[in-house]
Amino acid sequence: MLPTQPNKYLEASIQTATPAQLLIMTYDGAIRFCKQAIESIKNNEFDKSHYYLSKTQDIVKEFIITMDRSVPLSEDLLRLYDYFLTKLIEANVKKATAPVEEVLSYLIDLKETWIQAAKLSGATKVGSKQYG
Repeated sequence: MLPTQPNKYLEASIQTATPAQLLIMTYDGAIRFCKQAIESIKNNEFDKSHYYLSKTQDIVKEFIITMDRSVPLSEDLLRLYDYFLTKLIEANVKKATAPVEEVLSYLIDLKETWIQAAKLSGATKVGSKQYG
């Protein structure tokens, strides 16, 4: 599909990141793919939009798979992630930006929430980049 180049800085950041940092980085990826999907739909580049929507779905599925189900909030997050998957599929089928934009806004809010949680635990530093 779309070629990717290895990024040595990113690889090093991932290898040395805490779980909180990895979660925030994963949200960054989902946000980036949502934005690329929206742009691709607007440009009628439906092969690209399908690719980016699929990548976003893969990340949301990873959130579901890796979630700690013993945390009381997990059931609410699972329902929200399931809703994201439904909206991303809807966007892909209808070639519409509105469902992706909705998911994007939630992802941005959730990322900010996780950043605040990471700050409280003192786990926000990734390499030389400080989140928040």
